[in-house]
Amino acid sequence: MAGDLPEYYFRVRDNGAFVFRVDTENRQRRIDMDQIAVVNIRKSEIKPHGDRELTGADLDAIREWMAERQEILAHRDIDDILRAVDYLNTTAHWAQSRATEEQLEQVTDALLLAMHDLRTVLVRKKADRLTREG
Repeated sequence: MAGDLPEYYFRVRDNGAFVFRVDTENRQRRIDMDQIAVVNIRKSEIKPHGDRELTGADLDAIREWMAERQEILAHRDIDDILRAVDYLNTTAHWAQSRATEEQLEQVTDALLLAMHDLRTVLVRKKADRLTREG
C-alpha cells in the first residue's frame, strides 16, 4: 500500500488547499504527512509553510494540482448551472400541476424576483456579447 501513495496530499479548502508531502520511508513504516505549503487558487498563490523552501518538484506538483483543480471547479460551475435549468423546468411543472395555493403563495415572490434578476443579468450579458461581435 505504501508504494501506491502519491508523493503529495492536498487537503482541499474553500480557496485552495493545504499541501503535504507524504512520507512512508521511515523506521516505523507509518505514513507521515508534513505540511509544506498553502495554496490559494483564486489569487494563484503558493505560500511555503513556515520556514520551508519549496523545491522545483514541489512547485511543479502544486502548479499541476492547481490547474487540475481549476478545471474541476469550472466543470462543476457549469454542471451546477445546467442542474439549475433542470430545477427550473421541474419547478414549472410542479407549479402547473401539483402546487397548492398555499405553496404557490409561499414561493412565488422569491421565485419571480430571482428569475427577474437572472433574466436582467443574462439579457445585459447577451447584449454585451452581441455588441462586441457586431
